[in-house]
Amino acid sequence: MSVKQALLALLADGDRYGYQLRAAFEEATGGVWPLNIGQVYTTLDRLERDGLVSRSEADDARQVHYGLTDAGHQEAATWWTTPVELGSPSRDDAALKIALAVSMPEVDTARVIQVQRAAVLSRMQDLTRARHASGDRDSAWALVADAMIFRAEAEVRWLDHTAARLANGDIEPGADARAATTFSLADGHVAAESRK
Repeated sequence: MSVKQALLALLADGDRYGYQLRAAFEEATGGVWPLNIGQVYTTLDRLERDGLVSRSEADDARQVHYGLTDAGHQEAATWWTTPVELGSPSRDDAALKIALAVSMPEVDTARVIQVQRAAVLSRMQDLTRARHASGDRDSAWALVADAMIFRAEAEVRWLDHTAARLANGDIEPGADARAATTFSLADGHVAAESRK
């Protein structure tokens, strides 16, 4: 989610000043993704430039409030009904590290996988404890925590799958350096091309 879209969605609920927007964002996301106040004001300036928000004069407390223009309301409404696209796969540092380890014969890839798995399980346990401790009092935090737990579970499944392939000999350490395959993403489809 972009900061732009988050601020538009929050402003659809009513005019606010920057610090209120930051606090509302952190509350809505369970504080998992802290938002820098400088980023809030920079984004508000761009939204004003683009005609999506307007700023009011400073109030008695010297706070400048921002509100949505008609175009801003339309943009926020459109965002709610537009699915989030997967787009280009984001860089997955763990996958890249393990892929690199497989291509290096001197690296103990099984150990690299084991260390990563232990770290992910530890993080998943921390998240699960925090999720259960909060109960359902904070539904925003519960939703974000659930998403993070499910992603961690998926990473553990992938690590187990990769470890099994390595143990079964389906992955030959160092082999990728001899016969590589390039992958590219075009129009949302992965294409593979072998290089000899």
